[in-house]
Amino acid sequence: MTVYSLLDLAFVGPRETPSDAFTRSVLLAQRAERLGFERIWYAEHHNMPTIASSAPAVLISHVAARTSKIKLGAGGVMLPNHAPLIVAEQFGTLEALYPGRIGLGLGRAPGTDPRTLRALRRDPNAAENFPDDVAELRGYLADATVIPGVNANPGRGSKVPLYILGSSLFGAQLAAALGLPYAFASHFAPEMLEQAINVYRARFRPSEQCAQPYVIAAANFIVADEEEAAKVQHAEVLRRRVRMFAKGAEEISDADLDAYIASGKADQIVGMLKYTAVGTGEDAKRFLDGFEATTGADEVMLVNLSPGTAQAERGLDLLAQAVVRSAR
Repeated sequence: MTVYSLLDLAFVGPRETPSDAFTRSVLLAQRAERLGFERIWYAEHHNMPTIASSAPAVLISHVAARTSKIKLGAGGVMLPNHAPLIVAEQFGTLEALYPGRIGLGLGRAPGTDPRTLRALRRDPNAAENFPDDVAELRGYLADATVIPGVNANPGRGSKVPLYILGSSLFGAQLAAALGLPYAFASHFAPEMLEQAINVYRARFRPSEQCAQPYVIAAANFIVADEEEAAKVQHAEVLRRRVRMFAKGAEEISDADLDAYIASGKADQIVGMLKYTAVGTGEDAKRFLDGFEATTGADEVMLVNLSPGTAQAERGLDLLAQAVVRSAR
């Protein structure tokens, strides 16, 4: 039975503040809890004015205090930005506060640009130490520290579940070698999804945390009462993406931008959203059934791309009715 979860980027809309985004994140978590979603993850990003999830541990605590049972975690903490001991203490604290509800996804990328990386006071080559950093962090959480005499308090022996995030073969191979669940970022980097999953399953070595491979695959959705309404939202989302990434596209009219997209010149940008369910709840179910058949994913992590709050809330309700409830 496939598990359905959500990724919340704590989006800050036009004329909004981070406080508005955090209020919406709480309401989303409460709604997702009622609807039966498994977990919500928050991703670490820096120097992005439209994303407020730069401090996942703080946001997780805020949301956990206002919900009762839904699992919460980082998807993920960008480990090269942090000392493993600090991460172990933060998530050990969260586990002590909210037992059994906390998860820790770990990414190798910095989650930002090179200039901001320098502002974080991190070595640009820190990502090369990612496997060792994961092992050190895992030791702190499992009461098997790799540095004699140094322990995470809180965190020691908490066994907060770890997940390896990735969009390439590197993460798949590491997750397999460590016997950890593997989450693929196919919601924005779809190219190597099937290959990475196959490598992970083929090379998986059982561990105390995970006796068998466990795959999380990410996908987007835009769901509305009518298919045409969802397509209108989808067109708006594509315009925003192209304006964000295509040089010189910021001031182009909607009509000209639609023509630019239709011409194929933005295919690389549009292709980032390859795995996006668009339509009614039943349309989304058909799409996700095919996605699950292709990936064999144990869990699907969903990103709501609807551009407005009311649209996103309605879309989540419709998706849950069609997908989450039918899986039970």
